[in-house]
Amino acid sequence: MPPEADSVTGDTSGAAGAGLHHRALERLYGSAPINEKFASSLSIPGEGLAEIRFTIGEEVFHAAGAAHGTIYFKMLDDAAFYAANTLATDRFLLTTSFNLHFTKPVGAGEIVAEGRWVSGKRRVFVAESRLVDAEGDEIGRGTGTFMRSRIALSSLPGYSAAE
Repeated sequence: MPPEADSVTGDTSGAAGAGLHHRALERLYGSAPINEKFASSLSIPGEGLAEIRFTIGEEVFHAAGAAHGTIYFKMLDDAAFYAANTLATDRFLLTTSFNLHFTKPVGAGEIVAEGRWVSGKRRVFVAESRLVDAEGDEIGRGTGTFMRSRIALSSLPGYSAAE
């Protein structure tokens, strides 16, 4: 029988435990009320990595007919955050700063946000992310710092709930 994450410490030692943590983070993303407003899904392919697929529709356009910058920020922040939180198995991380660069406007269609952990494993984590449109062009890039909060992941219903 594969080991499970300790419900108190969040320890997910071993590959099976890491997989449980990753699936729980995916559930946590799906349970956040903000994500009811966006056609998006999170997948975590491995430690330090996260991918969010997002469908952009005209309802998120600014007056000039392209996606508003808030969409770029949300996707870049979420992808970097979840990539970093794969390494913090006990606590929910908080974004403390985020830098983003817009490289291309985007219209309707599917966008992929790719997050990757860069450094830090104790208190502060650094992760980066990029947005890629359906043609494979990068449309945005960001780097964030994330800090452990006092919120235990195991206390969050979206994280704890089994499928």
